[in-house]
Amino acid sequence: MINTLLPGIDDPEGDGIPESLPLVIDAHVHLFPDELFQAIWQWFDRYAWQIRHRLKSPEIVEFLLSRGIHRIVGLQYAHRPGIARGLNAYMAQLCSRYPQVIGTATVFPSEENTVAILEEGFRMGLIGVKLRAHVQGFDMGSTEMHCIYQTCVEYGQPLIMHVGREPKSPVFNYPRDPYLICSAKAVEEVIRAYPKLRVCVPHMGADEYSDYQRLVEQYDNLWLDNAMILADYFPGQDVPNLSEMRCDRIMYGTDFPHLPYAWDRELKRLCELDLKEEMLALILGENAMEFFSVGR
Repeated sequence: MINTLLPGIDDPEGDGIPESLPLVIDAHVHLFPDELFQAIWQWFDRYAWQIRHRLKSPEIVEFLLSRGIHRIVGLQYAHRPGIARGLNAYMAQLCSRYPQVIGTATVFPSEENTVAILEEGFRMGLIGVKLRAHVQGFDMGSTEMHCIYQTCVEYGQPLIMHVGREPKSPVFNYPRDPYLICSAKAVEEVIRAYPKLRVCVPHMGADEYSDYQRLVEQYDNLWLDNAMILADYFPGQDVPNLSEMRCDRIMYGTDFPHLPYAWDRELKRLCELDLKEEMLALILGENAMEFFSVGR
């Protein structure tokens, strides 16, 4: 839990992906219009940490591609009703400019015309849906969420839900307490009820790591990403050993650009784990291709 501002880390950055590595897809990159990024940066300045790279979305894409990232999964979320259509149109424009970007759609779960908004996004070529419970305050068992699940299943689209309880900042007035609406138990109810729905829980389900480790072993339709979890940044984490987890259900992701440290810090930590070559290839890129149903 974040009780005060966390410090930045002045660690060195690499110029690019080591040539020895297999194909790398960053499955957790935030892409927003400029004005929304400005509001997000202000929130981080006040409640979380200092972001090192304050880049606009085209700059983010070019920064990562120039360093050898093969493809980028662009994530977004609507923090209030009425803006999802504009966000989806913006993401679709980025994807048309940069074919290396796998752009996701979003919607505010309780707003009107949820299905129509998602269908529009899918017709634009967006792949999957990103939601963030901490900001949007949704209950995974609500009627509006079941509507989203059913739409994703109908269109064969994956769902990325930030529903881990952490990181939680007690000084910020979230619409609902994440500890009341986010739990591995609630996620299990969703993936059990919708076995054809591919679900990714970012940040390895922080902080219920052992519960999510069990769930990915038990259910074929659940994935996790490692964003900000392997970087040795948050205090008091008891992160599971990746070599002991189901390696075909873990995706590499960074949370770029919302990082207080080097863009490749987590990649370096991942490579230091001395994973088997085939396991590293799955985590770094192949699992994302399967989850999003995309090719190279």
